[in-house]
Amino acid sequence: MAKVTIEEAESLRVGPDFEIASVDPASTPGLSDGNVDGAYSDFDEEIAELQECLYANGRAGNENAGSVLLVLQGMDTSGKGGIVRNVVGDVMDPQGVHIKAFGKPTEEERKHDFLWRIRPHLPEPGVVSVFDRSHYEDVLVQRVKNMASPEEIERRYEAIVDFENEAAANGTKIIKVMPHISQDFQKENLRKRLEREDKHWKYNPGDIDDRQLWDEYQKAYEIAMTRTSTDVAPWYCIPSDDKDYCRTVVKTLLARALRELDLSWPEPDFDIETELTRLEESQSPRHRGVICRAMSGTRSESGWSSSSRR
Repeated sequence: MAKVTIEEAESLRVGPDFEIASVDPASTPGLSDGNVDGAYSDFDEEIAELQECLYANGRAGNENAGSVLLVLQGMDTSGKGGIVRNVVGDVMDPQGVHIKAFGKPTEEERKHDFLWRIRPHLPEPGVVSVFDRSHYEDVLVQRVKNMASPEEIERRYEAIVDFENEAAANGTKIIKVMPHISQDFQKENLRKRLEREDKHWKYNPGDIDDRQLWDEYQKAYEIAMTRTSTDVAPWYCIPSDDKDYCRTVVKTLLARALRELDLSWPEPDFDIETELTRLEESQSPRHRGVICRAMSGTRSESGWSSSSRR
C-alpha cells in the first residue's frame, strides 16, 4: 500500500543547514503523483483511535496524559485552513481539539511580550491544539516589514526556543509545519479568490502587498525555521503545491506524535459487574410489563398457548 512513512516525513525536517530553495514545492517525496490518493487516508483510523484515547485520559484527570501542538505557518493560500478542516476536522473528535488563529495583535496584546497572548492556548493534558498562524508571526511579518529591531527579532528566536522547550517538558508533543508553495501556485489560488463569488471572503488586498515581498518572506522563513527547529519542536517544510500530499505528511507526523504518548485507555473508577447488574435492574416496571405482554402475544400467534400445547 502506498504511504508516506515516518522516515520519508523526517526527510522534510529542517536542520541547521536547511535552504528553502532546495525544496521543490511541486514535489511529492516518497510518493508518485498517482499514489497520493492511495496514501491520503492510511493513518486515519489510527489517528482517530489514538486521539480519542488521549482525550479520554484527559477527561479522566490523567495529568500525565500529555498533549499535542500542531503549528501551521505558511504563505497566504498555502493550505493551512485546509489542514485544519481536512486533517484535524475530518479525523479527530472535535471535543478534544482546540484551534486558535493568531492574527494582528490587539491593542491590549501589544502592551505585553509577544508570547503573552500565546500561552493561554497551549494544550491542556488530553488535548490537541492547532495554531493556524502562530507566535512565528512576530519573527516573520515583523522582520520583513521592519516592525521590530534586528536585536528584538534575535531575542525572540531565543524566547521561542525557551517557550517551546518548556511546553515540551510539560508533556506536549510539538509539530511545526510550513506548507511550502510556489509563487505560481499562490497566484492561481489568489485568482480563484478574485474570480469566484464563494471565495471573495477569503481575499485580502494585503495578500498582494505580501506577495511583492516574496523573496524577503522566503528568507525570513528560512532563518526562523533553522533558528528554532529543535529535537523537541522540529520544523517540517512540506511541499504543498499538491495540498493532499502535504495533508498526508501531516497525518503521518500526527500519528507518530500520538503514538509516542504511549497511552492506554483509562481504568474505570467503578465496578463493571455491579454496573451491569444495575443496568439490567434499571428497566422501569411499566416497560418490563410491555415487553412481557408483547412476548405473550407473540407466543399466542405462534401457537405457543397452553391449549395448543395440549
